Order: sequence, then C-alpha cells, then structure tokens
Amino acid sequence: MFGRGSANQGGGIVARFPTAKGFRMSIAAPHPRSTASRLLNRVPEITVFFWFIKIMATTVGETAADFLNTTLGLGLNGTSLVMSGLLALALWAQFRARRYVPSLYWLAVVLISVVGTLISDNLVDNLGVSLVTTTALFGSALALVFVAWFAVERTLSVHTIFTARREGFYWAAILFTFALGTSGGDLLAERLAVGYAPSALLFAAVIGLTYWAYRLGGNPILTFWIAYIVTRPLGASTGDFLSQPIGAGGLALGTVGTSLLFLAAILGMVVYLTARQRQAAPVALPVRD
Repeated sequence: MFGRGSANQGGGIVARFPTAKGFRMSIAAPHPRSTASRLLNRVPEITVFFWFIKIMATTVGETAADFLNTTLGLGLNGTSLVMSGLLALALWAQFRARRYVPSLYWLAVVLISVVGTLISDNLVDNLGVSLVTTTALFGSALALVFVAWFAVERTLSVHTIFTARREGFYWAAILFTFALGTSGGDLLAERLAVGYAPSALLFAAVIGLTYWAYRLGGNPILTFWIAYIVTRPLGASTGDFLSQPIGAGGLALGTVGTSLLFLAAILGMVVYLTARQRQAAPVALPVRD
C-alpha cells in the first residue's frame, strides 16, 4: 500500500547489544531492515488494515462529535474540552511508549479525529468562519507543518518515526489532516450541495487515482499523504450518509448506531493486530563475539 518501504532479502542479524559476559543479544529476521524499522518505529506499517481502520476512525470522529455535541447536549465547547483532555492523555501515553502499540496508537487516532472535527466545527459554527476560509486555513497549516518537518528532519516518511521530535511533527500533521478533511468534506457535501453519498464516491475515486499513481511509480511519501488527507472527508461523508436523516440525504442510522458500529469494527481489528504483533515478535538470541 501507499508509503511502503523496501526491504533487503535474506536472513541476518539486525541488532546487537553488548552484555556483561561477552555475549551480544541479536535479533534474527528474514528481512533485516524492515524488521529493525518495525521494532523502532512508533507508528504502524502501511497495510490494508491501516487504511480500513483509518477510514473507520474518521467516520467515528464525525459521528462521535455530533453525538456528544447534539445528542448528549454537551455543546461544542464542552465536547471540545472533554475530548481535548482525553486526547492529551492518549498522546502522553503514546509518546511514552517505546514502540508501536496498536491499542495506544489507534486510540489516539480516534480521539484526534474527534478533536480535528471539533476544531473545524468551532470555527464554522461558533465563530462564523466560512468553510472556504477554514479549508484554506487548515490546508495552509498542514503545509507549514510539512515544510517545518522536512526542514528539520529532511524526510516526511512515516517509516522513520523513531524520535519524539519526529513523532511530534507526525501528530501535528495528523491533526491538521483531520481538520482539513472535515472542512473540505463539509464544503463539498453541504456548502456546494453535492450531497453525502456523491461526495463519498468522489473522494473514493480520488484515493483510487492516487493508488493508481503510486502503482505506476509515483512518489510513495507524496501519494501516502494525499491518500491520508482524502480519507478524512471520505470517512466524514460516509459517517454523515449513514447517520443523517433520510430527508437530509442519509440512511438515518443515527450517530449512536453509526459510532458503535464502527467502534466495534475498529476494536476487532486492533485486537487482531495486537495478537498478530505478539505472535510475530522476534526472538532474542545470544551470539558469541
């Protein structure tokens, strides 16, 4: 999938650590560089599971924000405070983790999708900023994050999130992709009156074209981030289509039903990925100098 890195073939030792008795602990794997990267990287590999959970997380971000804001009556301000606090705790746990932990990572993604949605909604609904302006604003903010990230780290690759600084840039970019996707999706579906289902189909087509460009040799980092940005309005349009009343162009599943459905699917996939990660963990072997 998008952003996939290359791996050297053949067996070998990918890491060695000195011990008091003259031995070294090594990690053996059939693909040395890819295994070492997975051990050090704090974010997941880009697989089909990544994209499925990402799209479902964006859908939950849309419907959960509406549920807390409208159904529970917390209002935008109250919902924003609660979810921002939960996101801060999730990111604190994520930054403390020394490696990728599926449950921690995807919890942070779900929460940041809600907060990104709320940032857009606050500007539009509370402050009266137009969707055109917020779309341009978040697009510019995301571009600035990418410029700063590349200027400091000389890469935008998600396969080398090894340090707290790189992870900080990563999560800042993720936040603005969600806010941008919310504003852009609402602009197309509501302001331009394209509708929820046609918007979802349009965004899916853009992702398909991006994947086609990647398969034809397009830059993997560029195609990854294009797809990542567009999956946000795809998920948001899908969430609105499922949850909104039939008279508004939706299927009337409601925000509760839609949120629970996708949260259950995300939980099932995260449990599976956690179990698979434990089964695939490399074994440390003693090797003499």
